[in-house]
Amino acid sequence: MYYIFHGEDEFSKTEQVHQLRAKMGDPQFADLNTTQLDGRKIALSELTHACDAVPFLADRRLVIVEGLLTRLEPRRKKSEEESGEEVEEETNPGLAKELAAYLPRLPETTRLIFVEAKTLAKNNPILKHAAEDKTAHVKEFSAPDARQLPKWIQDRVKSKNGAIQADAVSELAAHVGNDLRLLDGEIEKLLTYRANEPIRGEDVRALVASVGESNIFDLVDAIGRRETTTALKLLHAQLAHNAAPMYLLTMITRQFRLLLQTRDFAARGKTVEQAAAQLKMHPFVAKKTWTQSLNFSLPQLEAIYQKLLDADIAIKTGRNEPVLALDLLVVELTK
Repeated sequence: MYYIFHGEDEFSKTEQVHQLRAKMGDPQFADLNTTQLDGRKIALSELTHACDAVPFLADRRLVIVEGLLTRLEPRRKKSEEESGEEVEEETNPGLAKELAAYLPRLPETTRLIFVEAKTLAKNNPILKHAAEDKTAHVKEFSAPDARQLPKWIQDRVKSKNGAIQADAVSELAAHVGNDLRLLDGEIEKLLTYRANEPIRGEDVRALVASVGESNIFDLVDAIGRRETTTALKLLHAQLAHNAAPMYLLTMITRQFRLLLQTRDFAARGKTVEQAAAQLKMHPFVAKKTWTQSLNFSLPQLEAIYQKLLDADIAIKTGRNEPVLALDLLVVELTK
């Protein structure tokens, strides 16, 4: 029996793998019968050797391979004919054929899991093979979009035997987004805080660390207005609340990246709704970002992005102490 787990939702994929590992029984023996392989570089012989091994003091073995099927994705190239049209060709037809031939011989005592970081193409040779194989289980893991996210939050809270009010769902969706691992951690924290009572919007505003991103909006606004004193005050307010300098630089960089992308949409005559859909942003966040991006020109945002990169290098190479580097960055961006 084998499984193909593919898609961008790393959190749900990892959970699914953990559930299969939990079914292996006694953890002491489960670890002895679990093998993890880097599929990006292994040879088929290494995979078959791991799969064919006899379980040790257990009923079955678990073999987890990451990135192997992505190596087999068909690629497009120009044909050698006069037309020069693009055609698809298999990336590694020999490996794909050998793997497809081996899978029916997989021992009944082995559970093989292919884990892929991205969504596989429908014409992936092993994905096509699995569609006709009754021993194969294929599941695509896609992170919920802005419309699906509120239901995901509600279902997640319910699965933990908790309750959440509608305004709290909106707050979480708007400020945390579809980072499911982060969302799950914040939900755990909120449920512990509220004990047996429903999570409220005010709880999210008070406790969720990611709501600090709202202050990043304020900081970037101050930078856009060239208000050096205000921007420095907002920066040090974050530091006073134990925000790590590298975290702040990451959040500021992330916000300016979104501003650059959003400003590009505006320059090309697109709408905020199109930007939200393309960038997979919550509508509330997209509107705030869109409005903020209009305070800058594209050349300004490109220059700022370069300065952010320079600050990152200065901190990581030890050229500047982190807090000093942030202070210099804010002064540079607001002068």
